[in-house]
Amino acid sequence: MSYPQNLKYTKDHEWISLDGDIATIGITAFAQGELGDIVYVDISSTGKALSAEDVFGTVEAVKTVSDLFLPAAGTIIEVNTALESSPELVNSDPYGEGWMVKVKIDNPNEVEKLMSAEDYEKLVA
Repeated sequence: MSYPQNLKYTKDHEWISLDGDIATIGITAFAQGELGDIVYVDISSTGKALSAEDVFGTVEAVKTVSDLFLPAAGTIIEVNTALESSPELVNSDPYGEGWMVKVKIDNPNEVEKLMSAEDYEKLVA
């Protein structure tokens, strides 16, 4: 499995894409594959300021519920409302239509400390 080179990754299997100080965050293809069919995404943290590694929501698969961890400190400014009616987008397009939240990042330099695609690939190998 290959991972987009333009993203950063966490040990908790989230990915982050940074555009200025606005980050788009989701879970990796590895994570969604391990979870199986996603049936529900619960994110009720819009407008909340959170620290890095705080839980910002949960994702529910057929057999398990898993917490979602924020890769870098910031404020949740948008939730992907398409996931309310189509949570399976996380399975079919985890790096595109299956994104979860947009966050105004407190310190964009914090994102640079996360794993590269190569480092993440070694973690999950």
